[in-house]
Amino acid sequence: MSLIGGIRPPIAVLSVLLLSLAGITALVLGRADNAGVPKAVLTSQQHFAEDGAIALRASIDESVTDLTRSAALFSAGEPVSGDAALDKLGSTYQKWTGTAVVEIRSGKLVAARGETVPLTSVNTASLGDEGGLAPRMVRLKNGETRLLSLALLSWPGRPQLLLVASSNLTFPGISLGQFRSIAVADQNGAILSSDGIPEPEQVRNGTDRADIKASNKQLKSFAQLAARKARQDPRSSKEPGMGGYQGVSGSVVGGHVLSSRSVAGYATLAAPAPGEITTASGLGLSVVAMAKVSEDPTRTKSVVFGLLAGGALLVAGAVAVAVLLGTVQRPLIRLFLESRRLTRGDLTRPVNVPGYGEARRIGSALERLRRQLLGETAEATGATSRPRGLRRVGTRALLSVCAVLLLAWSAPLMLLVNRADDKAVVPQQLVSDQRERTDTLSDRVRRALNEGSADLDSVASLIGNRTDAETMGKVLERTLDENRRYRSLYVVDSSGEILAAKGNSPKVIRAHRVSDTPIRLLGQGGKEPVVVADAEIPGRNGARLVGEFRVEFFNALLTRPGLGVVRLVDDHSKVIAGNTGFLAFQGLPDEHLKDLAAASAQRLGKKARANGVLYREGGVQIAAAAPFAGSGPAESLGWSVVSWQAANRLDIPEYDSQNRTVLAGLLGAAAAAACLGWMHIVVARPLRSLAQRAEALADGDRKTVLFPQHHDEVGAVTRSLELIRQRLQELSRQQPRRTPPQAHAPQQYTRN
Repeated sequence: MSLIGGIRPPIAVLSVLLLSLAGITALVLGRADNAGVPKAVLTSQQHFAEDGAIALRASIDESVTDLTRSAALFSAGEPVSGDAALDKLGSTYQKWTGTAVVEIRSGKLVAARGETVPLTSVNTASLGDEGGLAPRMVRLKNGETRLLSLALLSWPGRPQLLLVASSNLTFPGISLGQFRSIAVADQNGAILSSDGIPEPEQVRNGTDRADIKASNKQLKSFAQLAARKARQDPRSSKEPGMGGYQGVSGSVVGGHVLSSRSVAGYATLAAPAPGEITTASGLGLSVVAMAKVSEDPTRTKSVVFGLLAGGALLVAGAVAVAVLLGTVQRPLIRLFLESRRLTRGDLTRPVNVPGYGEARRIGSALERLRRQLLGETAEATGATSRPRGLRRVGTRALLSVCAVLLLAWSAPLMLLVNRADDKAVVPQQLVSDQRERTDTLSDRVRRALNEGSADLDSVASLIGNRTDAETMGKVLERTLDENRRYRSLYVVDSSGEILAAKGNSPKVIRAHRVSDTPIRLLGQGGKEPVVVADAEIPGRNGARLVGEFRVEFFNALLTRPGLGVVRLVDDHSKVIAGNTGFLAFQGLPDEHLKDLAAASAQRLGKKARANGVLYREGGVQIAAAAPFAGSGPAESLGWSVVSWQAANRLDIPEYDSQNRTVLAGLLGAAAAAACLGWMHIVVARPLRSLAQRAEALADGDRKTVLFPQHHDEVGAVTRSLELIRQRLQELSRQQPRRTPPQAHAPQQYTRN
């Protein structure tokens, strides 16, 4: 018999699949979950650390780029003094703790602003070497770490100057919330800066001081672990196909701190795209975000449900297999043996006719053929009669009964049993993380707008009143290449006429190109929002430098894993950008989100605050809204970032149990459909066709040749019927033909 044909293989495969699924169901659905900390909480900490790494990497890279670009613009213009350069730099950017200008040849300090810059760590003699101007980290005497960025100021005929800017490794705009701390660690696991853990002298009692001591110890342990993890290849740190963050990232569970357990996420500073290397990604830094969460010792699962489900599948599978063996396989094998007996010439015993369906029809036809082989005529053996009552039940009906029996087990698991929406316990930490991450994202977008406006101020001030159109075009082109946030840059006069332009064609009409508002939103009612920033060019009678932001730039800022759907909305809750597809200026999808955005925009005290909410109406959903809160021209826009996601997408124990239950039901339905469908194709349909041909042969059709379609039991019976047909033909040829007597014509007598 063929390995893939016949009645035995599908029944055997079905038995093995159902037995395996019953065991898996009993083990998986009944598995006790005593972790205490849901996996969704650990994943959220990992994403939080990734957000911090992205923010720190962007801050460092932008700081270096801004310093280098400013030095290049200074060098392209008229010579200025060191004090004038630092004053202009300080009025445009407020991101460095200290700046200094040093004459390279003599090492003389020309000018300085802010915190004292550790110039002793800069070797001016090696600035011309490869990587001589690369940023470097310097540890101060008080234990703090500073990042030094270097750039050259060069004018013909004047001594070359070195512009040095010092910045600390703090996180810009990271919202920590309560019971969370964050730190930057170097390649050896040493903490360079941290935030979120108060100093011992800031608390009043010994319990809090013990908590601070334990937290610092746990954070140092996490930092050392992150440093060890950072040495591996990013591709090997994640499961295949996960994608996501480009660097090494993960989560870890720590020890107990008083009544809470510490969990942490870690992430290395990585370039935004594979294969790229940025200034920050080459420093070997890692970010560790630690939070204290409360464990739920009652969050367990009983093994009874898994055992009951596995036992029910064993019972249903045993009944289905017994039905197939008793009513399909055994009668078919009996037909195969009876047909073989007839072809061997054993005609003494009557054919053992099965009791139901097509097998009974074929058995009855074989009995009639046996009698015909013994010499009876087809008419004498009787006409074909179809079974009645229960004897009409065929193979297809039996397969349908087995399918219904197995689906009666699978369907409740897929649709009814172990539903989690009504009983799911969503940890409060997830709601807090959604709020804090959304607030961090809102601050990141606000800072990006402020950075864009500051860049335009810097470029506009350096263009001045003596730059011609050709030189302005070169400056705009260089600025556009260095800042991918703009889709177009152009200089307009007081009437809106374009004097120089680079990039795409401007979308802002002439009447709207001149405005005193630093950042504006235009394009309402159109297909695409137009975000415009401009800066006045000094000494040009109202001329302004205008930059149009790319919508894709905002979309990229909003794309963060683990936040669900994210939207940037204006002060009327109309969508400007998002991490998924959206229509420009459309409203938020439901009233809950609109109310949440409006409530978050209300000022509590001096500024508005982010809010996070858990909704259970229409499905469990976590949502958060964070308005722009901070200084800079972007604050006046009144924009907010809104995010939401369904709780069933998170690794919460109740939803994990539901997903495993649905998967078990799907596997059961798939096994039944595959094996029973296989049996219908290779057994039921050929058997039905064979029954019709066997009855036709028994009724006297000796001309139709019977060809087997498969090398299985049905094919073997078909071959036997073909041999019987050929033998009947031989018997009919061997019988003498009976010719009717001829009628003689009457003799006619004639008289002579």
